[in-house]
Amino acid sequence: MATRQKSKRPVRRSVKKVAAKRPLRHAASKSRPNGKPRHAVASRRQPETLRLRSVTPTYTVNDLEKSIAWYSDGLGFIVSERWDEGGKLQGVMLKAGTCTFGLSQDDFGKGRDREKGVGFRIYANTAQSVDALAERIRAFGGKIVTEPSDMWGARTLTVEDPDGFRISFSEQR
Repeated sequence: MATRQKSKRPVRRSVKKVAAKRPLRHAASKSRPNGKPRHAVASRRQPETLRLRSVTPTYTVNDLEKSIAWYSDGLGFIVSERWDEGGKLQGVMLKAGTCTFGLSQDDFGKGRDREKGVGFRIYANTAQSVDALAERIRAFGGKIVTEPSDMWGARTLTVEDPDGFRISFSEQR
C-alpha cells in the first residue's frame, strides 16, 4: 500500500484516502467556498478556457536518491512529501518557494537505456541571484549547460540534472 508522508514525519494514510478527503468544487456551483456567489460564470467564454491554480512537473528518474540529492543539495529544493510502497521510497514532492516539483523512481518498464530529458525544459523565474545559484551548482558538482548571461532583460542560467533534464533560471533585471 502506498503511503504519503511529510518529510521526516510519517503519516499512515494512503494517497487515495488523502485525495478522497479534498472537497470537490464544480463550475456549476452557485457559490464559492467562501460563500460568495459566482458572478462571472455566465459571462465566461464558451467553451470555458482552462484555468489552473498550479502546475507540478514530475520527472521519472533512474536513481531517485541521487536526484533527490541533486535537487536538494545542488539546487536548494526541500523535500516536502515522500511516497513509500512496501517500505521502499518510490517518489518525493519537492518545494521551492510556492512551487512544487515531483520526482519518481523509474521502474525501467520501458528499458534501462531509455533517453530522458530530450525536447523538454522547465523555465523558472527567481528573485535570487542566478550567479549565486551557478556557484552553488558548481560546488555541488552539478552540470551547467549555459553559464549565467544577460538575455531578454534577465540574467539566465541553464542546468542539467543527472538524467539529462534541463531547467533554465531567470533573474529579472
